[in-house]
Amino acid sequence: MFLADFWRQNTRRLVALALIICLFWFTRLPTLSANERATIASHFSFTPLPLPELTGTLRFSRSVHPSMERHSAWISAVGASVGLNDLDGDGLPNDVCYVDTRTNQVNIAPVPGTTARYQPFVLEPSASLYRDTAMAPMGCLPGDLNEDGLIDILVYYWGRTPIAFLKTASSVKLESTIYVQQEIVTEQERWYTNAATFSDLDGDGHTDLIIGNYFPDNAEVLNASATGVESMQHSMTRAYNGGRNRLLLWKNATMGNKPKVQFQEAKEVLNEQIANAWTLAVGAADLDGDLLPEIYFANDFGPDRLLHNRSKPGKLNFALLEGKKTLTTPNSKVLGHDSFKGMGVDFGDVNGDGLLDIYVSNIAGEYSLEESHFLFTSTGKFEQMRRGVAPYIDRSESLGLSRSSWGWETKFGDFDNDGVLEALQATGFTKGNINRWPELHELAMGNDELLSNPHSWFRLQTGDDLSGHGHNPFFVRANDGRYYDFAKELGMDTIQVTRGIATADVDGDGDLDFAVANQWDSSVFYRNESSKLGTFLGLKLLLPVAGNLEHVTGRPAIGANATVHLPDGRKLVAQVDGGNGHSGARSSEILFGLGDLNPNTQVPIDIQWRDSSGRVHESTRLLSSGWHTVLLNEKNVGNSTEV
Repeated sequence: MFLADFWRQNTRRLVALALIICLFWFTRLPTLSANERATIASHFSFTPLPLPELTGTLRFSRSVHPSMERHSAWISAVGASVGLNDLDGDGLPNDVCYVDTRTNQVNIAPVPGTTARYQPFVLEPSASLYRDTAMAPMGCLPGDLNEDGLIDILVYYWGRTPIAFLKTASSVKLESTIYVQQEIVTEQERWYTNAATFSDLDGDGHTDLIIGNYFPDNAEVLNASATGVESMQHSMTRAYNGGRNRLLLWKNATMGNKPKVQFQEAKEVLNEQIANAWTLAVGAADLDGDLLPEIYFANDFGPDRLLHNRSKPGKLNFALLEGKKTLTTPNSKVLGHDSFKGMGVDFGDVNGDGLLDIYVSNIAGEYSLEESHFLFTSTGKFEQMRRGVAPYIDRSESLGLSRSSWGWETKFGDFDNDGVLEALQATGFTKGNINRWPELHELAMGNDELLSNPHSWFRLQTGDDLSGHGHNPFFVRANDGRYYDFAKELGMDTIQVTRGIATADVDGDGDLDFAVANQWDSSVFYRNESSKLGTFLGLKLLLPVAGNLEHVTGRPAIGANATVHLPDGRKLVAQVDGGNGHSGARSSEILFGLGDLNPNTQVPIDIQWRDSSGRVHESTRLLSSGWHTVLLNEKNVGNSTEV
């Protein structure tokens, strides 16, 4: 009787309690046992080595326009950058180019732990090109700009247009004097560039440039002596008053001791909303198999943009792609409809279907602003692209990559050579002692008409904190199919505020190393010393160069596709990267992990590329494990020279 009365009187409460318990159970994130974590962690081992620090006056914030002084730490939040490549021509990507925000310098050095082949030096523009009181370097992008087979450096800035540092043909020892400085555009403007990448946009066989800009062109953001009032973004979710993104087509170049390169801007290709977004990262990759790269703009304060490439040589043509919403898909998780803060982008095949997926970083910190990172997986329905549909579905939550912190760079890499990609992420905004999240929340809920006025912004200066006490995740995929962060087990959970990540097999031993660029702090190289490594196959895909420069085999075949066919039917895919992301540039080699495959087993590899005239070629070859340098011979397509 008592129980019957109790149930009758408390039915609603008990049902509500049961629903709460069920919902709580379903919202719990999956976990791994201690034994599972230990087993997975045993596959990885990294030794951190600080990047060399050159002398210079240390600073920990920037001088900014007087109207922005109240939130100077916000303005000072970017600039750290890192790239790994073969700058000295010794055949290994064992040189590092990085921006140290504390000294406002672009540094070139041998990677720590490698032979001291030259003294570290600063890549410094001449006084006629650079003014420290109103400009700052934001990134260094290694690449062969004039197509002579020597790796040059593109440095991009806040406060001016990018500068090309072209390596001279007669250079023997790497030092600052061997570089010739050159403007890449003729107009003397103030750009606020946050990202850049090389890619053959029009399919003519030459490497073009994509420039992602942030603050409005010709603003005086870093000029503490300027007058007036500068503008911030006009919205937290739909801001289109930023600097203009540029597409620069390669026109011609000269080699030798007086190298030059000429680019020409392709104007009126991007509509106003795409061109004037507040861009933090750019990516270019051939997603539909036609060897024309699609472009992904990761935008702050508004929707990211994926552009389908429909170009012809000399004439660019891009169409906006947007995902399709389903009954269970939130609007913000549909590609092209997000209102998040896109900050990093990378491409890799995470579901083993032989198609590239897209990994995008946003703000996703617990108890602060938990939006979501994205992992847009391909459906393979590329015919939809012709109808303006992006054939991608966000799987970040089910795959365990939707949450971390305030995210920036994203990078895929197979660090244990098991044939499954790991996922790295740079996180953190500014490290201090006073939590400013309440003020940022208040600002974000304000009227957009007030937001663009810097006087309406909250105080954010040195000593204030926004997601400044986390670590960079190192995500590994477990047997349940989800990614889990193993930074703690690997001793890599040091507090860092990081912007760029670059990957390369620095010492040529068949495993990927990586470097991180930290904001207002020392930057770090992580040498891979993992002992439980699978078999690997590495490719250096090169195009022939004009002339007969000594010790030059060819130039990186940016955008070339490689597909490895494994005996079990799986396919591994990758493309030669031209510098995708926010401010970290991986080297141009491709490294595939082959798992437990016998090292002597030869596997078929399909290679697709465009030659220097834009003609498309395909070659299939059998290769065994190890590093292979492949010169993509244009005259004898079926039998490309292997060095």
